[in-house]
Amino acid sequence: MNPITFETIKTCSHTGARRGRLFTPHGTVETPVFMPVGTQATVKAMRPEEVWDTGARLILSNTYHLYLRPGHELVREAGGLHRFMNWKGAILTDSGGFQVFSLGAMRKITEEGVAFQSHIDGSRHLLSPERSIEIQNALGADIIMAFDECIPYPADQDYVRKSIDRTTRWLRRCKAAHNNPRQGLFGIMQGGMYPQLRRESARQIVEEDLPGYAIGGLSVGEPKPVMYEILEQCVEELPREKPRYLMGVGSPDCLFEGVARGVDMFDCVLPTRVARNGLAFTSQGRVNIKNAGYERDFTPLDPRCDCYVCRNYSKAYLRHLFKAGEILSSMLLTHHNLYYLGALMEQIRRSIEEDRFEALRKEFYEMTGDTWKKQL
Repeated sequence: MNPITFETIKTCSHTGARRGRLFTPHGTVETPVFMPVGTQATVKAMRPEEVWDTGARLILSNTYHLYLRPGHELVREAGGLHRFMNWKGAILTDSGGFQVFSLGAMRKITEEGVAFQSHIDGSRHLLSPERSIEIQNALGADIIMAFDECIPYPADQDYVRKSIDRTTRWLRRCKAAHNNPRQGLFGIMQGGMYPQLRRESARQIVEEDLPGYAIGGLSVGEPKPVMYEILEQCVEELPREKPRYLMGVGSPDCLFEGVARGVDMFDCVLPTRVARNGLAFTSQGRVNIKNAGYERDFTPLDPRCDCYVCRNYSKAYLRHLFKAGEILSSMLLTHHNLYYLGALMEQIRRSIEEDRFEALRKEFYEMTGDTWKKQL
């Protein structure tokens, strides 16, 4: 049996939004879902129990970083990633592709794979489709991703065409190398900002009959309207009975727009990264805790939020922690941001069930104004 299965419970009558369930070896995940990112087997500034308390049941870890440090064989020896990091929920590992392609001059792409230098010590490595799967099999995540080429924006059409064909060849090699029956392998659609190439990429990966499919190469610098237009066309090409995963997207507005177009899964470092820089997500938009106006503001970050942070601390205290360089600032703001997104996704799921998703989306934009129009 396939270790990863999916069911659709309800579809919005006005949009492509859908309410579903993802079944994994480590529990059921309610969808649509946002996955916090635990790059190096930890969600930064959070204990696993705290991440669980925010409502997260599926998190992401990074193949590239765990391969370089501490090494996938050590993680295997520890009993796998779940035991190593003491996480009782489900885990998805990315392929490492995005990280090696972002190294720029420190990497070289060939048909065999990507040769690169470690950002840690300069040592040389080759990450091939087979190597990526070997590492992910050792890590033991519930969902693993095929090794693909993350195409930059903008990119020449001829290059993108050659790239998606190579990504498909790499997917077939990943599928042949995959040997852990408790892990589900997802393929990744690429194609840049070219609708025809997106369709070609989708057709090629869907032929492999995988338990799920991801949409890669969006939110890489293109304007949001362009992203939404391409995303809509991408989703149309993917099977309705399989989960759809939009990679690297995590701002609240993009979550709404992705769900409206039929996406089931999202991940992004954004909520944790901006928290460490003093930015909070709230029902009224973004709150930059560094602003002097919060120096004597003894109200909670978000009056509509019931997270631990909003129940116990004021903006004034959080601003003090940030200005003083205290570690607790990152811990509290990260907790709040993840809780906020978890609660937002729960509201979205409930609204789809009750067929009022469009009303919730309208209320969100009325409450936050143009806060999310600018790129973060």
